[in-house]
Order: sequence, then C-alpha cells, then structure tokens
Amino acid sequence: MEGRDGGGTPAGPRSRLSRERERRLREVRRRRRAALGGVAALALVGGALVGAAGGGDDTSAGTAATTIPSQCEGADAKAWPRLAGQRIMVRTDGTPDSKLLRRARKGEIAGVIVFPGVGVEQEQITAGLRELQKAAETGGQPPLIVATDQEGGPVKRFTNDPPLRSPYDLGRNGDAPDARLEGQATGTFLRRVGINTDLAPVLDVPATPDAVIAFRSFGDTPDDVTRKGLAFATGLGQERVLATAKHFPGLGRSLLNTDFSPSEIDASREDLREDLAPFRAAIRQGIPLIMVGSAAYPALGPNGPAALQQEIATGLLRDRLGFEGVSITDDLQAGALSASLDSGEAAERAARAGMDLLLFAGDSAPDAHERLTRALGLARLDSEQARESCVRVVELRESLR
Repeated sequence: MEGRDGGGTPAGPRSRLSRERERRLREVRRRRRAALGGVAALALVGGALVGAAGGGDDTSAGTAATTIPSQCEGADAKAWPRLAGQRIMVRTDGTPDSKLLRRARKGEIAGVIVFPGVGVEQEQITAGLRELQKAAETGGQPPLIVATDQEGGPVKRFTNDPPLRSPYDLGRNGDAPDARLEGQATGTFLRRVGINTDLAPVLDVPATPDAVIAFRSFGDTPDDVTRKGLAFATGLGQERVLATAKHFPGLGRSLLNTDFSPSEIDASREDLREDLAPFRAAIRQGIPLIMVGSAAYPALGPNGPAALQQEIATGLLRDRLGFEGVSITDDLQAGALSASLDSGEAAERAARAGMDLLLFAGDSAPDAHERLTRALGLARLDSEQARESCVRVVELRESLR
C-alpha cells in the first residue's frame, strides 16, 4: 500500500517518500505549536479556549518545528512501542498501583481518566496523580493528560463540586456568561485536584425531548448549544484546563445510551449537517480535543461506530471540517462496542480510522499497548498516520507544562 514502509522499493522513490513524510510531519507539528502558542497569548489578555488556533507564521514556532518529538521519531521496531503508547488512555481511581506507574514511566500511556474510588478522598487523588506525573517525568515523558467527566448535572465524577449548575439548567435558565463562569469554577476545581482535561462540554443538539442526551445538553437548538457550550469551554481554558467537545458527529438523535448498548442513527446527511453546527464552531474557535462517539451513522460511514470509521474520524472531522487538534474516542469498552469487539480489536480499528487517543474507561486495558505495537510491526496500522497522531498528542501534552 502506498505510504507504508516496505521492501522492494527503489532507493530513489523511497528516499523521496521519506522526505515527504518528514515534511508533512513537520507541518503538522508547526500548526500544533502555532495553535498552542496562540492560546498562551490569548490567555494573557483575558483567556480563551486552551488549544485555540493562533497565527501560523510565527518564526520561532517554524524554527522549533524542524525536529520531530523524540517520542515520534523513527519507522522501525524500536519506534512502534513509543508510537503505540502515545495513543492510550486508561482508567484510574486516583491511587495508581506500581503497574500503572511503570507504564507512565515507560511511555506506554499518554494519559488517564479519573473515576474517584469509593472512600477515596480528594487529597489521596491529588497525591496519586502527582505520583503519576512524577513517574512520567522520571521516564523523560511529557506531562500526562489527566481527564475526567465533569459536565455538571447527571455526569459529574466529583459529585459535590463545580459545576453547580447543569448544562440542562443553563440551557433553559442561563446564558453564555453564566456558562463561562461555571466553566471557570470547574477549571479552578479540577486544577486544584491535579486534573488538566475535562471531557466536556457536550455539544450534541437533542432532536426530541426523548433523546438520551437531552438532560446533558446546553439547549435544544444549535445556536443555544454553541453559545453556551463554547462559553463553558472558554471558562475551562481560562483556568488552563483542556476542553473536549463531544460526541462528534452528534448524539442528539439517539434514544439509546451508547455506554450500555449499540445505537444506529437513521438520519440523512442533510439532517446531520445541522447537528454538526456546534462542532464546526468549536473547531473555528480552536477547541483542543474532540471526542468521537460510538453511535453508528449509516449515512456517513456504513460500517459501525463513528470512532471506528475512517470516513468520519478522518474524512469528515479532519479533511472536510479542518480539525487539527487531538481526537479522542468515547470509551472503547462501552456497551456499544464490547458486545462485538474486545478492547484490543476496538483499539486497532479506532487507530486505523485515524483516532489519536484511544480511551479505556472500564479498566487499565493492559493488552492495548501490545496489540497496537504488534499491528504497527505487521503494517496493519500505517506508521505515517501513527506518527502524525503522535505529534498531535505530544504537542498537546507539552502544552500542559
């Protein structure tokens, strides 16, 4: 397949191909550094979304972009474990064991999602997350992405802490400034705990009051969802917490919860275009992460859950909408997938579709790293695509320093 390393290619064409790959990777890194640099400047003058797009002509960014991050270098067997590790996020209760600390140190995970354990105090979680970050630093790794679901309302991992008003309440009885303040309070709280990423806001537009997402949404029109959802994201960014728009390309037409069961959304491309409006706006504003959902959209990609579909994860999100940030799957161990796929197969299919971060919210997914490493070695995954994902993830992690 064109674009993969392989034997039998004449030296001249292979050399030109390698140079073209390096050029493309440098360009990916230049755009990421410019975007992240733009955020720092915006934060100094009042705050904006962490990861917001900045200017692309900054000389210092262009100079720095001549070197690919060390975690992403190479196209041989030594590189595969590093490239695989930059795609994996696993569950923790905030009190990491020796195995998780070792994986952080060796670069076998890019981050964790925090589900506080029963009886685990916030002080213990903060200490545990500090220990995880120290392990990554000891191994020469950039800071870990430490995430949780702190949406407000029915989805809050820290139930007694901000946001105090739910998206549903803000959608009906609040406005954008209220949503921004809730985002800011949430960001302040999460930073204090040691969490640098919120898997929020929900940008889904419920098509009916019966939609599964209705009680997690900022309104029932694309305009309301866009204004209030992105205001919440801006508040997070002002406290240097990464915001995550979800669940691309829109879960507002589903009556089923993909956490527990498969869901197929029978809607035309024209119908779905309206659902994409908040995500288009988020991309224009520079949202740093977008979560791709696990529902199936036959009109967009006929072969199952969105996060496993190249037509959606790459063709729609990146090629058509121009997203240059980090894409993350919804939980690959959720009911929408686990009924038919084990964690390793789901991880490989999501990586092949072009997803950057593969989220395992059920357990520590100990087999995922080996599965991805082996798939790279057997050329079941494209090494160029893996390196591009690696560049995006490492640049995001570096921005957390």
